[in-house]
Amino acid sequence: MTDYSFVPPSSTTPKVDPAELPKWLIEEDDDYMVFDKPGWLVCHPSKDGPWSSLVGAVKEWKQMDVSHLVSRLDRETSGVILIAKHYDAASAAQTAMERRMVLKTYYALLKGELKEPVMVDQPLGPDETSQVVVKTSVREGPGTLPAATFFEPVLVRNGYTLARVQPHTGRKHQIRAHAFWLGLPVIGDKLYGGDDSLYMEFVAHGWTKRLGAALEMGRQALHAAKLEFRFPPRITRTFTAPLAPDMREFVVKKMGFSEAELDAALSA
Repeated sequence: MTDYSFVPPSSTTPKVDPAELPKWLIEEDDDYMVFDKPGWLVCHPSKDGPWSSLVGAVKEWKQMDVSHLVSRLDRETSGVILIAKHYDAASAAQTAMERRMVLKTYYALLKGELKEPVMVDQPLGPDETSQVVVKTSVREGPGTLPAATFFEPVLVRNGYTLARVQPHTGRKHQIRAHAFWLGLPVIGDKLYGGDDSLYMEFVAHGWTKRLGAALEMGRQALHAAKLEFRFPPRITRTFTAPLAPDMREFVVKKMGFSEAELDAALSA
């Protein structure tokens, strides 16, 4: 299981510990490596050297000249990352994604209580009212794209929801933007969890006391739990990662459920 123990995030990405990286590997064969990415790590190589990203660290560890990042997650989203070892494996997985033959399942901690399952079928486009250029929002008109996300409550208590989430499209920040539109923002989300000042403050100053009080978790509580490929005969496989320990801790301590209740709900 991935070790998620880490100081509250800052605007500077820390380096991967070479001793920890092998612990994040869920499975490996001749075609793929499956990792359980921690929420503080970026996927793509950065200017800060190979050990500042998952892809860079994996290439150093395995002494690989080429790797193919099949699935991607935002820096603060934890969970399943699929890396193909060669072109044919990458092509099969990427074609399956392009043809929407992949079912993605996430878990999200939401601020507020979702009483019943809901499909959010709302277009997304750049948020023209925001100071943050990367922010997206539900709106109509030019520059928008169709987007649909299914939210299903798993556990609900004390003003919070642990939800199982399945995006039916692949838009930027889709789950987070749709959760915000529902009035149930993702816990710990600096961009969609409040006003723009939280994100701007984080970029300028890193983690602050005000962010800690407002957001309740040091990262956005979003976890990629499953990638299910349904593309026979090229790839029919399912890759999974257990719910992140920091999210489990939130369910137990903040929501008041036992570990046994949580495990039962996740397996239902």
